[in-house]
Amino acid sequence: MTTSAETDYWSLLGLTPDADQESLKRAFRREARRWHPDLNGNDLQAEERFKLVNEAYAVLSNPERKTEWIRLREGQAVGVDPFSTGFPEFEEYLDVVLGSRGNRRSGADKDDPLESESRFEHDARNWPEPSPSPAAPIRSDDDLETVVELSPDQALHGTLVELELGDGTIVEVSTPPQAGDGWRLRLEGVAPGGKDHFLQLRVITDEGLRIDGLRVHYRLELLPPDAALGCAVDVPTLAGSVTLQVPPASSSGRLLRLRGRGLESGTQRGDQLVEIVIVIPSKLEDDERALYRRLQEISLERSG
Repeated sequence: MTTSAETDYWSLLGLTPDADQESLKRAFRREARRWHPDLNGNDLQAEERFKLVNEAYAVLSNPERKTEWIRLREGQAVGVDPFSTGFPEFEEYLDVVLGSRGNRRSGADKDDPLESESRFEHDARNWPEPSPSPAAPIRSDDDLETVVELSPDQALHGTLVELELGDGTIVEVSTPPQAGDGWRLRLEGVAPGGKDHFLQLRVITDEGLRIDGLRVHYRLELLPPDAALGCAVDVPTLAGSVTLQVPPASSSGRLLRLRGRGLESGTQRGDQLVEIVIVIPSKLEDDERALYRRLQEISLERSG
């Protein structure tokens, strides 16, 4: 079982230890959306990641818990529990996770880590001027949702999308700057019968780089021996391939950071996160099967 000392909460949220509270909240909001169980079907890994994301925020957003966690990681305080003071009250937890403070208090809380989806779907008044629209409208095969593919540059700066609905209606939509793969934009009341129409943004390069704001995600598939012993592997980035040193004993879900390999906006430069995914060959040769069987025997002997 992974302890709180072994979990790098900063890396989990894609942050550095000098990140301020606003950056922490943005990272938590982004990761909570990405790994929310309701958006990932029966993916148990997503559910576990969602729990860790919430755990990371609970520690890093509380100065006392964060100090205890840092001491525990550095071995300065044996047995210190960053949760010794308890988790927030349930209602407070809902405030943070669901962004519901504005529903119970006077005035909206602009610092809520989890903003409601509609806050970036509808308010286009302060968006920068988008890039020119594509040459031809995107035809919708579904009256309720359309997948729109964007390039990293279009996602970064925002772009004008022309959408042709099933009844021939043309709708122009400006996508927000620093959009990410998987974002859903709601077009209120434009579908037949006054229903809402959703645009689902897809921002993935041919090399498998997934864009999320200024940050880039990449899933690196490794065979078990490479993950167990460590290896050097070429990884694609937006600026070309680089060599990444994978540490030994890397389990699936481990995140490795390539600093400054994300998108750039003004003085800000995002990172690229490489997620380790261990894969098993669909067909094993006899000698490979024998080695795996021997490894299984050794594991059983140790656990016995």
